[in-house]
Amino acid sequence: MQERSSVTELAEQLRRELDRYSPGGKLPSSRALVDRFRVSPVTVSRALAQLAAEGLVVTRPGAGAFRAAARTRAARAGDTSWQEVALSADGAADLVPRSVDASGVLASLAAPPPGVVEFNGGYLHPCLQPERAMSAALARAGRRPGAWGRPPTEGLPELREWFARNIGGAVTAAEVLITAGGQSALTTALRALAPPGAPVLVESPTYPGMLAIARSAGLRPVPVPVDADGVRPALLADAFRATGARVFVCQPLFQNPTGAVLAPERRGEVLRIAREAGAFVVEDDFVRRLVHEDAGPLPRPLAADDPDGVVVHVGSLTKATSPSFRVSALAARGPVLERLRAIQIVDTFFVPRPLQEAALELVGSPAWPRHLRTISAELKARRDAMTAALRLDLPELALPNIPSGGYHLWLRLPDGTDETALTAAALRAGVAITPGRPYFSAEPPAAHVRLSFAAVAGVGEIAEGVRRLRTACDEVRPAKSARLPLP
Repeated sequence: MQERSSVTELAEQLRRELDRYSPGGKLPSSRALVDRFRVSPVTVSRALAQLAAEGLVVTRPGAGAFRAAARTRAARAGDTSWQEVALSADGAADLVPRSVDASGVLASLAAPPPGVVEFNGGYLHPCLQPERAMSAALARAGRRPGAWGRPPTEGLPELREWFARNIGGAVTAAEVLITAGGQSALTTALRALAPPGAPVLVESPTYPGMLAIARSAGLRPVPVPVDADGVRPALLADAFRATGARVFVCQPLFQNPTGAVLAPERRGEVLRIAREAGAFVVEDDFVRRLVHEDAGPLPRPLAADDPDGVVVHVGSLTKATSPSFRVSALAARGPVLERLRAIQIVDTFFVPRPLQEAALELVGSPAWPRHLRTISAELKARRDAMTAALRLDLPELALPNIPSGGYHLWLRLPDGTDETALTAAALRAGVAITPGRPYFSAEPPAAHVRLSFAAVAGVGEIAEGVRRLRTACDEVRPAKSARLPLP
């Protein structure tokens, strides 16, 4: 972290000084920069590489770094208005519009401005990521024989075996495909299982990224409500009968955004209902490795209890490592596996072998179980800190479920609260939050927000973020509501 900051600061300093040199003029030597700024040679090299990537300097091996020639004047902007007609006409015959709204996904991907508390993040803060272990794993992976060759299209056999063991049951390595992150795996699954125009049943609320995938594939998301015990089986059966759908997408463990865990008595019911409907269940097991310290034994994946090939399982290493460590798995049984494999090959060929080798090195190292224990304890502490702060400063926000896994809380806003106005007011107050509307495929029953406690630096930042959110809520609260007395 310190090295990264030093590189940024040095690059900025050099950027400010470039006007001292004419185009083609030579900058001070790397040794002179090391002495002047008291940084390492690696920092100087990376800072110059950053400026070179920006087109501001040119580096010549053995000669040094030089100021780049002035950029040529930008060409006149073209007229792209014709595309509005072309794109609209192309989709005129679609049963479901295939335009993509990525706003729900970007809400958890976009980094907020400096100084803003990041309650909207969808990944671990860098201080929680196993950066040292990942770097060591990648270095070891690069030295493996054949590491830079072409991998099997299905993935490395050893990595497929590791995912199969983690799923459990009778799942074998032959039934696993390695994919480039959970989003890619879900995209492959939905494209394989449903034709354009078909309905797909989804939990309500659910992950906006999955809704975006469905709509971009021309599918019609049909909501099935969830409660504290997960999806409601009776409503799921009704939805299958009413729509004729052949796919249901669910997150049985620490559902996003509610945090619900599918109750034991409902697990078999969901599989039975889907089997009788001749439908697949896509199981997005996205945060199994983000369990909290007080969770107790976890239920097995649905795929572990499915001998009939009803479940298409998605599991990933990304949430427990880094947004850039995009290694995941698709597991399926029966003829559908070949269809999944064919679509993945056409779309991506394969996951880069060095990344697969690095994943093997990481999960096989002593650092891996240590990392999982560390984030298990840290996430519990952060969850407890956010829960306590909300109860103290924002008791009017309803918190129906405190999950024992995952990285966020789902809160219902007071009746009459404008989500959009609150999100904007929160950003003005210095805290980024995620509005609830994108999590619903139809009209939401109430206003909600999702608050992440994993993307911040620590519990102190959580307390400050909740304090800022209090300010925002006071600004936009409904006219007839009043702040409830503190407990």
